[in-house]
Formats: sequence, C-alpha cells, structure tokens
Amino acid sequence: MASNINSTIDSALQLEGPLVPADHGAAHVHNHRTPPLLPWPDIGHMAKWSVSSFKFGFGPECLRDDDPDTFWHSDGPQPHFITIEFPRKVAIQKLSVHLSFTLDDSYTPANIAVRAGTGPMDLQDIRAVSLEKPDGWYTFDVSAEPNDEGDGLKPVHAYVLQVIIIANHMNGKDTHVRGLKVLGPIDREASVDGEPFAFISPQFKMYQCIR
Repeated sequence: MASNINSTIDSALQLEGPLVPADHGAAHVHNHRTPPLLPWPDIGHMAKWSVSSFKFGFGPECLRDDDPDTFWHSDGPQPHFITIEFPRKVAIQKLSVHLSFTLDDSYTPANIAVRAGTGPMDLQDIRAVSLEKPDGWYTFDVSAEPNDEGDGLKPVHAYVLQVIIIANHMNGKDTHVRGLKVLGPIDREASVDGEPFAFISPQFKMYQCIR
C-alpha cells in the first residue's frame, strides 16, 4: 500500500496555538511534546482500545495517558495494529498522533493506514499517510471527501477504526507510538441512520503524504 501513496502536501501547518476549525482538510503539525489545543472533541474515551502486540508496561494505555515519555511498544511481526471499537456508530473526523523520530529512531512509523467499518471483519481502507522523520503531533482527516460547505472534509461514520503501522523508518521492525487521539466533528451532527462511511469509494483521494 505504501508504494501507492501518490499525493503530497508540500508543507503542513505548524501552529503554536489552537487549531482553527475551518482547516479545508489540511493536515496540521504541532512540533511539541504536549498535545495541541484542538477544537475537535476527543471521543477516544468512548471506545475499547486494543493492539496487535505489546511489551509489558508499554501497552495500549500509553496511547491515551497524555504523557510524552510513555509509548506503545509493539512486540510482534509487522504490520502492527491499533483497534478502536465504539459501542455505537460514531462520527470520526480526525486522528492526532504523537511520534518522535528524534527519540525513537527506527521505531518511528513511516507509513500509516486507517481502516473503518461496522466490525473487525469488514474494515475498509479509508486513508493512508506517509511521514518523514516526524517529531510532534500530526493531525489529519480520516476521510478524503469534501463536505457540502467546501471548507473541510466529511467525517467517517463507523463502529470500528483501525490504525495500521505498515512500515517504520530505516526498516525498523517494532514500533513506538507516543500518543493517539480520535477526534469527532465539531458540530457533532452524526446521524446513525446514514451510510456507515462518509466517502464515495475506499480509493477516493485516500492517500496523503505529510512532510
């Protein structure tokens, strides 16, 4: 999948203060260890979190503790998975992930894919992101379809979201992720009666590169 990533954002926004809601679908970089002030609500507390593997003391709880000195450390074959299961269908707008090439070197993810669905067995690819020596918080939309207002991207409606670490920098095997937030839309107008996915097709503008 990583070889198919074919669209590039030459420069992501580097912001010191709160991110503005009308972001027109741009990816944001926050070059700090502490989480950025985000207008999108964190809905990760609603879900059950699990990972494909972990070393003792470096489990999925490290993804949500807001401590930049802790991290999930995988302990198994690639690819590595983070699975986030909600008790009901929710609207998911963005992911915000904390990575540090400076501290983690070859453990740092280089290619990440995102899947969504109604259950673990029917997940569909919705986004892939490539990162070059990341160091900070990277916030990006999980969808790629423009919203009706034309000032951003639509959310994805799903029960399950899965983040897949496809490859690390320098061909590293195990991975470190220092933080992960699942963010809902600002207006929270998520209809449970609509289609489960807010995109036209799984291939529609799903690839993005953050430099």
